[in-house]
Amino acid sequence: MAAGRTPPGRPGRPGRGRRTGRGSGGAGDDGRSAPGGGDRRRRTVGRGSGGGSRGGPGRRGSRGEPEPRAERSELSRRIIVALPALVVAILIVDQGGLIFTVAMIVVGWACMDELYRIFGHLQPLRLAGLLGLVGLLLAAHFGDQLQILMVAVAVLPVCFALAVIAPRGTTIGIAVTLLGVWWIGFALAHAVLLRDLPHGEGVIIDILVGTFAGDTGAYLGGRMFGRRKLAPRISPNKTLEGLAIGFVVAVGSVWFASLYQDWMHKGNALLLGVGVAIAAPIGDLFESYVKREAGTKDTGRLFGPHGGALDRLDAALFAVVVGYYCWHAML
Repeated sequence: MAAGRTPPGRPGRPGRGRRTGRGSGGAGDDGRSAPGGGDRRRRTVGRGSGGGSRGGPGRRGSRGEPEPRAERSELSRRIIVALPALVVAILIVDQGGLIFTVAMIVVGWACMDELYRIFGHLQPLRLAGLLGLVGLLLAAHFGDQLQILMVAVAVLPVCFALAVIAPRGTTIGIAVTLLGVWWIGFALAHAVLLRDLPHGEGVIIDILVGTFAGDTGAYLGGRMFGRRKLAPRISPNKTLEGLAIGFVVAVGSVWFASLYQDWMHKGNALLLGVGVAIAAPIGDLFESYVKREAGTKDTGRLFGPHGGALDRLDAALFAVVVGYYCWHAML
């Protein structure tokens, strides 16, 4: 209640306006509330409304604790989306060969199309991006690192040629096109290379399990224990506590998965898990940075309220590259 106002239904008291202003919870000159019933009411309302520097609307309940129903609902939605996608991914990885490569082309174009859509005002060259993606993945399947490098080098003159032909081709459009090719295309080319290595299918599954388990652990850990922001300018909801818990969960998940793989040395499983646990959050932050630059919350609606393909695979795109070099070094 603002100072100097008479409460409804109660007569005013002459000469008490200044004291009433203090007792009703108003701020003093030093910014602190004077003692009184209003101060007590302010604290009660602040806790009940979920406010506070760490909370936010609807995040915390009447005692400052996380809302269990909201958390269960969000976790359930994450599981409903993640589990079927993980099962489909495992089936495709198990097939291997050209089927796996074609599936990666489809997934890659879904991600790349979302990227080019959110930066559509910069006129990216979609055809050049698609040609680069297909070329990289076919080079990974039928060739090796040398052929992949040749395709990567050829993408730039192709972009230039199409930019000259396009009515509104620009150097910024070329830059956005190359971002998609080298971010998404290179990552999925590494996935194809990894699949063709000995036990590559099992390693890819370990990477996916570690990535998605670590993401879930980071989410729950951040919700329950998060206090210190990880990168507030890029992703305000991520916390250092969530990062630490996600790291432990990711490493433990990869190690646990290796218990069912007699060819995987347990020390190698731990090293692979550490690589995944480090790379996956960086991939997540990188995509958040890209979305912030584009001024959007989600890259697409392929997974409904959970965003697009790039929102779901951002961490895996970084993790699979690190996983390839880790496993290649262990052979």
